[in-house]
Amino acid sequence: MKKIILTGDRPTGNLHLGHYVGSLKNRVKLQEEGNYDEMYVFIADTQALTDNFNNPKKVRDSVLEVVLDYLSVGLNPDKVTIFIQSLIPALPELTMYYMNLVTLARLERNPTVKGEIKQKEFGSSIPVGFLNYPISQTADITAFDATIVPVGEDQLPMLEQAREIVRSFNNIYGSTLVEPKALIPDNESCRRLPGTDGKAKMSKSLGNCIYLKDDSETVKKKVMSMYTDPNHLRVEDPGNTKDNPVFIYLEALSTEEHFKKYLSEYNNLDELKAHYEKGGLGDVKVKKFLYDVIEDILTPIREKRKYYEENIDLVYDILKEGSEKANRKANSTLKRVKKAMLIDYFD
Repeated sequence: MKKIILTGDRPTGNLHLGHYVGSLKNRVKLQEEGNYDEMYVFIADTQALTDNFNNPKKVRDSVLEVVLDYLSVGLNPDKVTIFIQSLIPALPELTMYYMNLVTLARLERNPTVKGEIKQKEFGSSIPVGFLNYPISQTADITAFDATIVPVGEDQLPMLEQAREIVRSFNNIYGSTLVEPKALIPDNESCRRLPGTDGKAKMSKSLGNCIYLKDDSETVKKKVMSMYTDPNHLRVEDPGNTKDNPVFIYLEALSTEEHFKKYLSEYNNLDELKAHYEKGGLGDVKVKKFLYDVIEDILTPIREKRKYYEENIDLVYDILKEGSEKANRKANSTLKRVKKAMLIDYFD
């Protein structure tokens, strides 16, 4: 069996550091390791419209922004297929067939869906398309015979539901679909990066993000105003590092090379933590170090982004070619599914 990776993002704005540590960095690593046969990265515009149906311009504009983020972090269209979800007609057709395999009660029990419904304050006015999200995601995964799906920890319930749908389909119609497995970041801090305001998750809707396209001055303002330990009032006070966003970011982003380059009086993060927890280390010094670390990461990303912004026709060509390739693959899967379901009437 081929090893195939599928992953993607909803185009509802620019991607941020949470996306970088939770998925983008790992995608580039997987791309460079090359231990797979195919890799697909898609922009989920159809899914974005389920809760942005009244603001299509936001989704349309964000498609280009997300692609620029992909290319700027190092995703290489010669090694991965980048495509737009809505340009693959097989996906909604597969979604329709899979809808017969899932109950309404099961969809409503999905922890990820429940959390999103609460966050978006839908109440009882939940769009059917939004509730259908896990089934649509299953279509995305199975259309490309994905064996590996890199996800954040909060998306694990979605993948488990996809696995359930695959098993149900195969039990009824015979072994047809590939059952995917999740791949989550090894570093626990990378699984859920908190917002700069200390809230549980970095989120575009909460306005607590550091975006990959942010300029140096913007990053500095955001880092220096970050939430830390509210009880660490004086430099000599002992501080908490466990629930402190600044240290969580450093856990996810910093390396020993960063310490050698920017904070040589400490050998590693453990030493910095120990000093902060003991007392005698101020928040400003730690935040300045975090700013240096983030700038070290974002500077080459900004440079690549500038290149693609100046060559926007190349970006559209990448999207067009990727979507055409993805379409061929999804159509092949759809043909196999329809044969298994005995609805391939003229083949």
